[in-house]
Amino acid sequence: MAQNTTTALESQKNKNLVVLGGSYGGVSTAHYLLKHVVPNLPDKASFSYQVIIVSAAAQAMCRPACPRALISDGMFPQVKLFIDIPKAFEQYPKGSFRFIHGTATELDHTNRTISVSSAAGNTEKVDFYALVIATGASTPSPLLGLNRDIEFLRTNWAAFRKALPTAKSIVIAGGGPAGIETAGELGEFLNGRAGWFSSKIANPKVPITVVTAGSNILPALRPAIAKTAEDYLAKVGVTVVKNARVKTVTPHGAGTDIVSTKTTLTLEDGKTLDADLYIPATGTTPNTGFIPEALLTADRRVDTNASTLRVDNAGPRVYAVGDAASYARPAVHLILNAIPVLGANIKRDLLLGAGKEESSIGEDRVYKEDTRETQMVPIGKSKGVGAAMGYQLPSFMVWLIKGRDYWLWTTGNLWSGKQWAKES
Repeated sequence: MAQNTTTALESQKNKNLVVLGGSYGGVSTAHYLLKHVVPNLPDKASFSYQVIIVSAAAQAMCRPACPRALISDGMFPQVKLFIDIPKAFEQYPKGSFRFIHGTATELDHTNRTISVSSAAGNTEKVDFYALVIATGASTPSPLLGLNRDIEFLRTNWAAFRKALPTAKSIVIAGGGPAGIETAGELGEFLNGRAGWFSSKIANPKVPITVVTAGSNILPALRPAIAKTAEDYLAKVGVTVVKNARVKTVTPHGAGTDIVSTKTTLTLEDGKTLDADLYIPATGTTPNTGFIPEALLTADRRVDTNASTLRVDNAGPRVYAVGDAASYARPAVHLILNAIPVLGANIKRDLLLGAGKEESSIGEDRVYKEDTRETQMVPIGKSKGVGAAMGYQLPSFMVWLIKGRDYWLWTTGNLWSGKQWAKES
């Protein structure tokens, strides 16, 4: 049945190249397809190829900036923090691109359709000739990512900001970059920074506690770098509690459904912590609830070929990239490294589908994850720790590259497609 369905779709005049997700992976893939793949496909007089982005948000945003952006709109120029996705694709020929503002609710990889619940309340079934799953992952706190749309994010930011001036204590669960960056930003904003000759703020105005299950914060970095981060945190009124895990929160939904409520946290060892504000920053959950279980790994990411970025079990011309895919650990730089490989392999598959001989188009392009120690973590507006390609970076370099504006200086070219102007 699957073969018959595929044959029928291949005979259609309109061939949809569907990209699920409107963030780093999805927007980059769509630009790459429109610049370097679709223009080079043969027989376009017979077939019309259309790139379709399906996204729950009509805006893309610089998600890494959330730890600072959640404090105030004055932290970043909003026109750079959020960009309109359809507007970014107006540069391409009419009919070559379509934006669907909605959420994918079901993948039928046998009949090669995606069911989409639109923001307007309608349901649409979209046929695909090729499919790229780039739906990303959701954060436990609605403050730290575009989990739904810009209105949902702004509503939660507004509630948090309203409660912040009267908060007397804050607890953050999670010792990864999101938790540490959020603690550093809030610490400096509320408490200032200790002087050169003080190792910490003795009596911070708003004590902030980070609870981490690990023996060190920032487990992707070497312990010595993590220790430096902990020292920087102490200078802005942040205390780290290690080898501790939050077992329950009261009231239920505090930090996730309600971002501005007093919370009691019970740790696994029975100790309790009270907080006026609680932010869970304990990793992310892949946005893959619409995908059949047979296509998922144990951690619910899409089972993706780590070399080719194809979803081999889903049939021809199905791919995955970004935080929802299993080919690499979640990291923006790894997503961007994967885009040219993904684009090349999609182009190869589409050329084969158009009747080109395999001998004339070469071999698959192979992705190889860069596993070197690479992570940069700003701590407040002037400090930071990190490493790049295995080399430790001084605090000044972390500030210069990331800490000034949390990568906002890079996103203009990314969202506009200029970053993908050349086929690489």
